Amino acid sequence: METHRKLMEGFHRLSQAERLERVKSICGLDQKDADILSGKIPLSPEVSEHLIENVVGYFPLPLGVATNFNIDGKDLLIPMAVEETSIIAAASATAKWIRKEGSIHTYAKGSLIIGQVQIPHLKNIAAARRHLHEKRDLLMGLANACIPGLVNRGGGVRDIAFREVARPTGDGSMLVIHILCDPCDAMGANLINQVCEALKPRVEELTGERVGLCILSNLVDTKLVAAEVVIRNVDPVIGKGIEEAALFAKADPYRATTHNKGVLNGIDPILIATGNDWRAVESGIHAYAARSGKYQPVTDWRLDGTDLVGRIEVPLAVGTCGGVTRIHPTAQVSLKMLRVGRAEDLARICAAVGLVQNLGALKALATVGIVRGHMQLHAANLAIAAGADIHEIAQVRDRLAQILEVEKTINLSRAKEILEAIRVRTQSNAV
Repeated sequence: METHRKLMEGFHRLSQAERLERVKSICGLDQKDADILSGKIPLSPEVSEHLIENVVGYFPLPLGVATNFNIDGKDLLIPMAVEETSIIAAASATAKWIRKEGSIHTYAKGSLIIGQVQIPHLKNIAAARRHLHEKRDLLMGLANACIPGLVNRGGGVRDIAFREVARPTGDGSMLVIHILCDPCDAMGANLINQVCEALKPRVEELTGERVGLCILSNLVDTKLVAAEVVIRNVDPVIGKGIEEAALFAKADPYRATTHNKGVLNGIDPILIATGNDWRAVESGIHAYAARSGKYQPVTDWRLDGTDLVGRIEVPLAVGTCGGVTRIHPTAQVSLKMLRVGRAEDLARICAAVGLVQNLGALKALATVGIVRGHMQLHAANLAIAAGADIHEIAQVRDRLAQILEVEKTINLSRAKEILEAIRVRTQSNAV
């Protein structure tokens, strides 16, 4: 651990090549892994053709690493594929604060994903429920017979439940059968969809009713992960400010939406880096946030004496095998960097990073404000947008940072003015 800590020191000040060498050392990567990360070994056209349809090109995202994380006593570099300035810097700085003054612990609650078989109109809902309940074991047997490979790995359908859902049109209720399945280390979408489709004929036969949709649910409230952060000896002004920010999110869905976006700033980039379905996770987390009928924050922060305590609990169905994680080379290297073999471990890391990212945003809001830190890091983007060449970017960025300190704001117009002045000065010196 001490060696890893030393290798993380000053990480952001290194060149890209030097950072890559440290990542190799910390994560035990070989040269091929490093070449994949650096782009020397690109995603092949053959793999791309199997990922999506009508491939015409690529849209690269930068892959960075958040440093200073110690989750459940384990030092980790967090691979994050993202386009937004300040996310990785904020995560790294906040993780360093926690590492020095506190801890991050995680745990999982449940392991089951949900498939839905819907009967939209019923002549006799009580009779349908009775027939299905009597044949519950038969249905589970048929379901598991569809997925022998998963059953052999220790997974499979564990339960079947029934729900009556009122029709919004007011003309009765629909019956929804929930198929609860342990997907092991797969995300499980294709598996559970296959099971639901396979059960459709037998459900229709048993009930005499017509089955409508057969599809997974991304609200996996049967597969939750939680993380807790404790930071000791917190400045009471900062701690109270963070607590108040969390209360604002509880009171106002407009604020809660942005609050939760900050959480997903930490979760989504890991999902993208590891080849997971970030859209499915996002939809599930947002639905879980609204389960009470009012949209709520998925994190909570409170000041307990001089300790700041934060907690997150979210549904997170991810995979470490199958799908894109199996065939995308960068996803494979990202999983290797995280040193995870089980999907549960990946989900717990995602929850922890989401909570830490949220803390970084709340701390900034409660102290210097979100704009200053974000704009300092955004200065390089403005320099590029202004048309700066590679050798000019640093000069424009540094000058913008100086202006930000005085004027509290910077924009593209100022970046263009600075770039023009630099070029005029350079031409004069050349003469």
